[in-house]
Amino acid sequence: MTDSRFFNRSELIGILVLAVFLVVVLPLTLDVFRLNLVAKYLTYAFVALGLVICWGYGGILSLGQGVFFGLGGYCMAMFLKLEASSVENTKIQSTPGIPDFMDWNQITALPLFWKPFNSLTLTIAAIILVPGIFAWIIGTAMFKRRVGGTYFAIITQAVAAILTILIVGQQGYTGGINGMTDLRTLKGWDIRPDHAKVVLYFFEVGCLFVCIMIAQFVRHSKLGRILVAMREKEDRVRFSGYSVANFKIFAFCIAAVFAAIGGAMFALNVGFMSPSFVGIVPSIEMVIYTAVGGRLSILGAIYGTLLVNFAKTSLSETFPELWLFGLGGLFIAVVLAFPNGLAGIWGDYVQPRIDRLISLRKPKPAGWTDDSVADGAPAE
Repeated sequence: MTDSRFFNRSELIGILVLAVFLVVVLPLTLDVFRLNLVAKYLTYAFVALGLVICWGYGGILSLGQGVFFGLGGYCMAMFLKLEASSVENTKIQSTPGIPDFMDWNQITALPLFWKPFNSLTLTIAAIILVPGIFAWIIGTAMFKRRVGGTYFAIITQAVAAILTILIVGQQGYTGGINGMTDLRTLKGWDIRPDHAKVVLYFFEVGCLFVCIMIAQFVRHSKLGRILVAMREKEDRVRFSGYSVANFKIFAFCIAAVFAAIGGAMFALNVGFMSPSFVGIVPSIEMVIYTAVGGRLSILGAIYGTLLVNFAKTSLSETFPELWLFGLGGLFIAVVLAFPNGLAGIWGDYVQPRIDRLISLRKPKPAGWTDDSVADGAPAE
């Protein structure tokens, strides 16, 4: 049964521990380079958070979350690229005032769909609306026709492949295989120095906790209970009068928006965006982050993302050719041995022992006895 409170005790402690870890421990112990690396890892935590709602609670496995991560990232990158492509900065081009890759491809005027990205307000709206609307279109087309399970997962993979090909093929409008690089300023504020990286890290952590609160609200609301019921017995929910398709569309859309916010944070922190973050491989990696952390746990998905990316960075530096095999083996091992991920290990093995220790240390009531058979109680 779903807890009616917004946070139970263990979840509140988990939130506080995560906050202390991200806001106090990491900034005090890591240099700016490593802290920016953690900021990059946290951009994927937004995707994992959305997958907890979509896959963990809604039972909708999407293997194309890189699509929405990329859409959010490209929206932010387009704004930053336009700001970096002022007439003064591009005066050596044959057509000053447009991005360099457009000039290289003999485009002489800014395309119409680029013009809204001159405004930061419209860019922020696009980061939310463009992936949300795209997810709504895909969800409506699929779920209204009761397409789900493996078929839906394959279709989302196909969408990721199509978008990657489209971005690479339209080099004059998207930067092609190289993506959008040389992103320098945000409304005149240079995002490249160390102090800017620290500010962006704390801003990203704040956005992450806002998304955690939204996910917690969905999880503990009636909507969250319906998603769980839909995952377990979809036909019963449908026969109860609920529109299963609409609930699936909502879960898919909120996961898309979370992924897009992560993509926008990625473009800000890393300073570029390319189609290599949109395709099938990164989308599957994002699912692995969630599976390792625990697809039923909001905090577990975040810790899983940090752990897998840290392992990826560490091991790929030493064994670059073996890392993908290790990643695949890790996913198989988690699915077979620990289907609920790190959160399941914590809940099944660690938390019960902590609870027992706490109960043993509590003051005993008057008259309490250690005898296995209390006075007057029948012995077995």
